[in-house]
Formats: sequence, C-alpha cells, structure tokens
Amino acid sequence: MSELENPFQETLIQRHRAEPCTVVIFGATGDLTHRKLIPALYNLAAGGDLPPQAKVVGFARREKTDEGFRAELEEANKKHSRQGHDPALWASFGASIHYHKSEFQDLEGYKSLKALLDKFDEERGVPANRLFYLASAPEFFDEIMLMLKQSGLNEGPQGKWARVVCEKPFGKDLATARRLNQVVNDVFAEKDTYRIDHYLGKETAQNIMVLRFANVMFEPLWNSTYIDHVQITCAENLGMEGGRGGYYDTAGALRDMVQNHLFQLLSLVAMEPPSDLGADAVRDEKVKVIRSLRRYKGPEEVAKNIVRAQYTAGSVDGVERVGYRQEDRVNPESKTESYVALRLFVDTWRWQGVPFYVRVGKQLPKKATEISIHFKAPPQVPFPTLEQRGTRNVLVIRIQPDEGISLRMLSKLPGVQLLMQPVKMDFRYSTSFGKASPEAYERLLLDAMAGDATLFARRDEVENAWAFIDELENAWHKSGNPPPMCEYPAGSWGPKEADELLQADGRVWRRL
Repeated sequence: MSELENPFQETLIQRHRAEPCTVVIFGATGDLTHRKLIPALYNLAAGGDLPPQAKVVGFARREKTDEGFRAELEEANKKHSRQGHDPALWASFGASIHYHKSEFQDLEGYKSLKALLDKFDEERGVPANRLFYLASAPEFFDEIMLMLKQSGLNEGPQGKWARVVCEKPFGKDLATARRLNQVVNDVFAEKDTYRIDHYLGKETAQNIMVLRFANVMFEPLWNSTYIDHVQITCAENLGMEGGRGGYYDTAGALRDMVQNHLFQLLSLVAMEPPSDLGADAVRDEKVKVIRSLRRYKGPEEVAKNIVRAQYTAGSVDGVERVGYRQEDRVNPESKTESYVALRLFVDTWRWQGVPFYVRVGKQLPKKATEISIHFKAPPQVPFPTLEQRGTRNVLVIRIQPDEGISLRMLSKLPGVQLLMQPVKMDFRYSTSFGKASPEAYERLLLDAMAGDATLFARRDEVENAWAFIDELENAWHKSGNPPPMCEYPAGSWGPKEADELLQADGRVWRRL
C-alpha cells in the first residue's frame, strides 16, 4: 500500500458527478457569497469537481460591473479559500462569474436574467441546467419565487433541470414554514427543492452514518441496553458582534440552532438504518426520529425539561463582555434566550428511557460542537473497586473544530499492580487522510448540482421540527406562568440550572 493510498477509499460513498449548469446567487453582494459560496465554488474548481463550462451569476440590487464584482470576490477568495488562492486558476474561474443588477420584485430583471442565461447556452452550444441559490434575506423569498415562476425560469431549457437552494432560516414557526413550503413548492417540485443546513455538509456529520452502519461493532450496542445517555453540545464564544443582535433577538438559541442544526445531528444519531443511501430512504428515517420526540405539554413540563438563559456581563478569552440585554440591537427588556439546554426523549423501541441532553449557547468559553455517546457502566465483577464515572466508555464525535472521533476506554497502567486508567483512542481527519476536509458548502453545492438531496431537509422534516419547537415557544411566551429566564456570566459554561438538569438524573455535562 503506498503512503498516499487512502485505506478507507473503498468504503467511501460514491457520488454522482454534476452536469453543466449555471449557478444564480440571489443576494450576491452579501457576506455569505463572499465568505462561503464563491470560495466553495473556487475550491470545487481547484479539485476538478466543478462541472465543465459552469457559470456563476450574482443577482443583487447594487450597481456593479462584472469586472468590479469579480475583483471583490477575488479579494474575498484570498481570505477565505480553504486551498489558498492561485491567480492562474482564478483567472479562468473568475471569468465564469457575471453580475446581474435587478430588484428582487422587478419582473423585467428576471426576463433579462433569462436572456443572459440563454446567451450562455448559445455560447456553450448546449443548454445547461440552472441552480438558483437564495442567499438573500428570508423576507425576499416570496418575491423571488413569484418572479422565477412568472419569468419561466423555474423550468430548465430543453428538458434540463432547474433547482432552488434555500438558506436558513426556513420559517420562524410551523405556520410560516408551512406557508413558505407552499410558496416554494408552487414554483419548484419538492424533488428540486434543497433546504440547506450546512452542518450536514461537514465530514464528521456525514461520517455518523458510516460509523454506525458500516462498522458492525457499533450497531449492536447502539440502543438503550448499552447506552446510558447522549449529549449534544454546540458552544459559541461569540455574542452579538457585527450587528447580529438585530436578527438574533427575534430568533434565539432554540429557533436559530436547535430547530435545524442540532435536530439534524440528533436524528443522524438516533435514526434506524435506511434501506439504501438514497435521499428519501435516509430522510424517511430522520423524519421518524423527529416525530418520535416526546412532546412537552404546557409550561410545567417545559420548565421541568428545558432550561433557557441569557448571559450577563463577564469575560471570554480575557476580553470583557457586556450582558445580552446590553448588546447592540438587543431589546433591553428582551425575553430571548441566548442559551438553552434540553432533556429530550426519542420514544422508540431502540431509545426507550435514554435521555438526549442538548445544549447550545452564546458567550461560552470556546467554540466547539460535539456529540458524545455515554455507554452504561460495565459489571463490577471482576473489578469490584472500579469507580463508576471513570469506567464508562464514551464515544465522542467532534463536529468542529478538529473534526474527528475518539473513544474512551479503560487500560491497565504499566507496573506490577493491577491499576487502571481511562485512555483515549483518537481519530482526526486532519492527520488520518493526509488532506484537509472540504468545507461544508463545497459538498452541499456539489450535491445540489448532482441532484443528491440526502443532506438537505425535506418538507415534512422541517414542519415536524417546527411543530415540536412551537410548543416550547408557546410555553415561554404565551402562557400565564412561563418558565423562568435563568442567567449565566459570559465566559461560563451556562447557568447552574442546566447543571442541575443533569444532576437530577445523576449525570454531568461532559467537559469540552
């Protein structure tokens, strides 16, 4: 075996290759386009994965020329490209980028966009598929959809496909999500609608299915007989910098993170094996998990199982931080949570009685996301002196940073005495495969172009998640006796009430 040979190559899932297409980005002057989308497309080009003769069109309201737009994106690519910036490669890739100025509600702007795309097809000599990426603010989704339909852009030329990728947030509650689904599906068929959650594009998130279903050693243990509980943590060490307070104060930790990112991770951990790796087979199993979440009815049940909190003044990384209510663009009387901890149950045969503890928060000590599977303690025979906590096996799936997987187990200490100590088997993507993992957006953009919707949320998945979240939000904001809003100092790991949530079950949060 050569040094460069990947020992896991034969087990990797092969993906379809994308056909020639034009990617149209709505809201192309925004941060997402500069930091993520263009660097992702550039890196696909660098890896030889971008479809041949691909074109990129930025659609936005500001006055710009193609040359000016390309120059802005080139500077952004130098900062954010995972593989660095090659001027020669950029010269060819950048030449495929164009800018189209129009208001989102101006039908004439869409007609001229259609003419531009038809012109590209003539230059290619063959019609190309069309991928519309909605990177604009969600309030423009309706107008963009309506205009795409009225201009006929929702149908590909000469039998080619036309698809739409919708950025989050997809609705702000069940009612708005249903209405938005109706609007989108009135323009594009569900099979051509891609609701993106960039967490699912991360290598480790995808590796959850491989870990579970391609390794026979794990699947027999993946149930309530052997697993004591599961923890999912998403910690952020930032607050409301850069004007984030305006949006965040209308969403909060529950709707901004739990409804989409963390429920996606939970469903991958808890799902049953799909019949195949097709998009619908995988998503069918994920939806079953969301439907099986035990519902909490009323403020008393919510208060017993969910902790919400806001950060107060403190320090993170040695920098003094103000409290949440003192942040820029945040209501001084805000009732929006910057931290939430949940005790969830998946009421299926496999997971009966196994709690899933989920927590997410702002202004925590570090930025990290991980899933930890805590196995039950072994029998004390023949080691009656074992301490309970240190004896338990823990499988940790690190989503970010330092993507990888580690397994804690007991080992004998060297020496004449029979002493044991926990040790860790550690796998890191950065060292095991000899190259960095692709950015999540690279994988997701390529999948959307290739027609693989496995890593995108389906309509029923989104609506079931919102149905669960709505009941918690109603208990917090529409009841006469809402659960309390707790507090935690910036730079701490959350409120004491979140610790007490686990202590009541005889457990503790895993230290990250």
